[in-house]
Amino acid sequence: MKIARTILVLSILVVLCSRLEAQIDKEKLSLNISKAEEANHLKLKEYIWKRRSDVFIESQLKLTTITEFSYTPDGKLETKMVDAATTVKQKPGLRGKAQANAAEDKMEYIEKALNLAIDYAFMTKGEMLDFFSKATVTEKNGLIEAVADDVHVKGDRLLVRVDPKTYLFTYKEFTSLLGQDKIEGKLNYEKFSNGTNHVSTTVLNLPAQKMNIDAKNQDYTIRIK
Repeated sequence: MKIARTILVLSILVVLCSRLEAQIDKEKLSLNISKAEEANHLKLKEYIWKRRSDVFIESQLKLTTITEFSYTPDGKLETKMVDAATTVKQKPGLRGKAQANAAEDKMEYIEKALNLAIDYAFMTKGEMLDFFSKATVTEKNGLIEAVADDVHVKGDRLLVRVDPKTYLFTYKEFTSLLGQDKIEGKLNYEKFSNGTNHVSTTVLNLPAQKMNIDAKNQDYTIRIK
């Protein structure tokens, strides 16, 4: 009797979730979000900003980088590293050379991880249409929440939360692959006083390297025309 009651409750929950999802027009939703993102993107293109990335290995701060972001005249997001500082002491001689080579490889790995996070932060209209077409969409705590697999690469997963009033993102969370390594990311969004939405913080977990990256976007300034 208890098992039958449990099955009945689960069946009701499945039906209710299916009805709720059916009430949400996912194509219309993705178009509304794309439209809001496009308008927001035009505002964001007026800005130049920096990203401070603190890299921790086995919970110890090893590297801090500063990267500058801006948009080219044709609308492409451009990044340029402007500073890097490490807490690791330079070894002398051949050991120092090997250390420098290892550090260069590590830097390349870190940049790839951060660039992967950017791919999930800035999705094209086509990517969003594809994402929402296969996503499970629900309403949770006053926000629209959508989750789907195989978004950028096979085996990845992306969860997003959207403000239903503005159709702008408030949060994204993903699991993906960097080569063969698993990577987990969390993106938090904030708004300026003029309503422009932007990624405020990025947190990445790279267990294969025992590495965590805490990145914060800062120093937003409107470019001089």
